[in-house]
This record gives sequence, structure tokens and C-alpha cells, in this order.
Amino acid sequence: MTAPVRIAAISLGVTVCLLALKLTLGIISGSIAVLSDAIDSGTDLVGGTAALVSIRIAAWPANEEHPYGHGKVESISASVAATVVAMGGGFIVFQATRRLIEGSPEINVSLALAPMLVSVAANIILAFYMRREARRAQSLALASEATHLQTNVVQAGAVIAGLTIVGVTGERLFDPLVALGLAAYMGWTAVTLARGALTEIMDVALPDHELRTIHDIIASHQDDIRGFHRLRSRKAGPTRHIDMHLIVDAHRTVEEVHAVCDVIEREIGERLPGAVVTIHLEPDDGRYRGPLERMLEDRS
Repeated sequence: MTAPVRIAAISLGVTVCLLALKLTLGIISGSIAVLSDAIDSGTDLVGGTAALVSIRIAAWPANEEHPYGHGKVESISASVAATVVAMGGGFIVFQATRRLIEGSPEINVSLALAPMLVSVAANIILAFYMRREARRAQSLALASEATHLQTNVVQAGAVIAGLTIVGVTGERLFDPLVALGLAAYMGWTAVTLARGALTEIMDVALPDHELRTIHDIIASHQDDIRGFHRLRSRKAGPTRHIDMHLIVDAHRTVEEVHAVCDVIEREIGERLPGAVVTIHLEPDDGRYRGPLERMLEDRS
């Protein structure tokens, strides 16, 4: 079992335990805020399952049917997470509004606080390790789940604050108000996750700092190439796809320029892990004044 799959599986197991704890004590204590957080744990369960499945599928090697690999499935996972978070937020709005209109029952504050304190501790630990693994594995699914776990910490903190106010003042109105605040936060989280998924689905170019890295590597080989153009890039899961046209001296042999391409591909792969680089060679016939020349002029 790979590290990304292992951390996703652990997160899923913890989520199941927290869901059972919050649901049980939320019902017994009478707190809609705790029940709202239990509902969010239910959405975590769906999102975590999608993340675990997508990470396993994304690790499958490319084949004839999917020559670019299976990394895009992680974008689907992030979309699922966004959807379930939004649905959970909608349900919380309904229940909290009903409590505001009909009034809230008695709340056992001490009992309601117990699962929230456990949730804060568990989610802080999980979010830390999952974020670290997401950066190492370049996994959108893990990064989305880490973001979701961080929102859980904020949500649990809000519930704890609300329950504390209820315990001190005896005013039960704060319980559904905190639940509505959680719903708004879940809506914002859903939009953030959906935006990240849409970025990869629409094949948006790599971020500027990664494109600058590619430009710097190409510029370091100014003695071997005359220029470049049609640089294109996109990301699918942990894999970066980069292709470009390199302009070379028409009198050099195929063996010579091929060796230069191998070096450039290797250097890009070292600086941008998971990069798949495709280079098309063109003889310098004077038709193009490539970006390489302009880059060198800018530096002079």
C-alpha cells in the first residue's frame, strides 16, 4: 500500500469513528450544532471514499485506452467532495432555520462538547500529515481532503465556542446560529474545492513559477538551441504534461540534438517531479524568432 493510499485509508477510518461519536452524542445532548458537524462528517465519509478510490485509480499506469494516464480521476474526486459539502451545508441550513423558528430544546453542553474536542485533535493531526503527503505526491485528491479536514477544525472550534456561550449564558439561540455559520463556511469550502477541480479538468497551464522554471532550463542551453515556441503545459493528478517546439541549427546531426533534448527533459523532470516532456525539433530556417532570444535580451 502506497503512502497516499495509506493516509487516505486512515483518514477514512477516523472519519467513521468521529461520525458515530458525534451522531450519538449530538442526539443525546440535543445540540443541532453537534448534529450539523456529524452531518459534515458524513460528507467527509463520502469525500474520503472518493479520494481513496481516485488515488488508487490515478496510480494506474497509462495504457492504450488512456495514453495520458488516469490522473484526471482526482479532479472528479475533488468535484465529488465539493458536491457533498454543499449538500451537507444545505441540510444544516434547513435544520438550523427550523430550530430558530420552532425554538431549541434543552442542551446538555458537557456531553455535546466531548465529541467536538476529540474531533479537533484528530483533524489537526490528520490534516498535517495529509497536507505533507499531498505536497510530496502532488495529489489534488489528498490536497482537497486536507483542506476539508482543516475546515473541520474551524467548524469544531466554532461549535465549541457556541456551546460554551450556551453553557455560560443559558441562551440556546446560539446553537442554531453557530450551525448556520458552519453552513456558510461549508458553502465557501465547496466553491474552493470545485474551483480547484475545474482548473485541472479545463487543462489550465502550469502556474507561473513552474513555467519560469522551464524557461530557465531552456535558457541555460542557449549554446545548443536557437529558440523555442508553442510551449504548452497542463496537469493531470500528480503528472505534469509539457510539450514544446525547439529550434536548432539545421546543420547539426539528429544524434546531437537528440542528446540536448534528453538533457532538457531530464532537468525539467528533476525540477518538476512527475513531468512528462515531449519535444518537437525544428531546423532554424529564419521563420521564427523564438522566446529564447527575447529572454536572453531581457537578461542582458
